[in-house]
Amino acid sequence: METIRVGVVGAGANTVTMHIPKLQAIKGVKIVSVCNRSRASSERVAKQFGIPTVYEAWTDLIEAEDTDAIVVGTWPYLHCATTLAALASGKHILCEARMAMNLEEAQLMHDAAQSNPDLVAQIVPSPMTLWADKTIQRLISEGYVGDILSVEVRSSGSEFIDRDGPMHWRQNVDYSGMNVMTMGIWYEAMRRWVGDPLSVFAQGKTFTKMRRDAETGVMRAVRVPEHIDVVMDLICGASGYLKISTVQGLAGENDATIYGSEGTIRMGDGKLYGARRGDDALGEIEIRPEDHGEWRVEEEFVNAISGLEKVSHTPFDVGLKYMEFTEAVNRSMAEEKAIALPL
Repeated sequence: METIRVGVVGAGANTVTMHIPKLQAIKGVKIVSVCNRSRASSERVAKQFGIPTVYEAWTDLIEAEDTDAIVVGTWPYLHCATTLAALASGKHILCEARMAMNLEEAQLMHDAAQSNPDLVAQIVPSPMTLWADKTIQRLISEGYVGDILSVEVRSSGSEFIDRDGPMHWRQNVDYSGMNVMTMGIWYEAMRRWVGDPLSVFAQGKTFTKMRRDAETGVMRAVRVPEHIDVVMDLICGASGYLKISTVQGLAGENDATIYGSEGTIRMGDGKLYGARRGDDALGEIEIRPEDHGEWRVEEEFVNAISGLEKVSHTPFDVGLKYMEFTEAVNRSMAEEKAIALPL
């Protein structure tokens, strides 16, 4: 394939900031079409990036013969439909995260990808820990922490609760489905280090029950938690704890800590720290140049299409796993009990 022709469905912030410019910077790639939520926004993006064709309907863009691959940058509510349509049309697919609205949709997407093994199917990965993942994985495999006993991941931001703010799309189940704030994003990162859970127990709280829809001005019920705690029994034998919150003012930066029988690894403030039995305090761990990871989503997608490498961040089977976790968390909150995995 001399030129990989790409169509874009949904040109949100990450698509405009990352996917489009990075794809256009790759030799042999041409973005030929775009379809955003409105004709006006589609035309703005087309003009900004020199994209020649604007489609009124995303179905028309996917079915058109002028593309080889589709980038889906919409919110999760369209991920399943666009992915199934792209694969059915013989197009490679790069889909924005979260993978789907729920596990059922994720399973449909996964099965469609499995039925089309000649097509590349990739989910945009959780990006926050890419720089440190290889080092954490290496240290665990080398026995730095010994047996993993517990893992804690906390993401709280630093803002106090905003009761008067409009409904964010992540708070709208019609757009986000079962996804809860950045919970799935952090879980995807965490499972790279320690694997999946055997069971989860979750409690969530929504403190602002109604918010104004930013598009319609209508007050709507908020059904997505603003604070969630998830306790996990991990397959590796450790206890896991995940806290995601948007209401804890001045909570500080996000951090993740792995506690072992012989050592501790902590990620926070954009650095990696560690200590072993006998040390008095955590010290900074240097990331070796060969271990430093970075964002290369678009390059990996194009290389996979060209047969130069396989997708590592993130194949559909990984997306299916984090959507299964997301579904289990929602069931646990609804049923007020621990949920065994796999579902």
